[in-house]
Amino acid sequence: MGRAVIVAYRPKPGMQEQLASLVARHVELLRAEGLASAKPAYAMCAADGTIVEVFEWLSQDAIDRAHSSSKVQALWAEFSLVCDYVPVGSLAEASRPFSEFRSL
Repeated sequence: MGRAVIVAYRPKPGMQEQLASLVARHVELLRAEGLASAKPAYAMCAADGTIVEVFEWLSQDAIDRAHSSSKVQALWAEFSLVCDYVPVGSLAEASRPFSEFRSL
């Protein structure tokens, strides 16, 4: 059974473009590794520059396997250089019944 996720990446100072580039590659790599579903993925930007990504893992097992994939781990290491992971609930937009974000 698929596992839908919402993740928020807050760029480190001056790293917005690098982060957007990584997000553009993220789900594509997960799919190539057989970890993410073919359902549409979405990337959007909060007013403070945080990028929000929504996608579906194939299963809990796929999530677990991502942690042993050298390709996924290499990409996630790049993420750690350019952003911090933050709770979606910390975004101002999340306090509204209809949270609006700018599409990427």
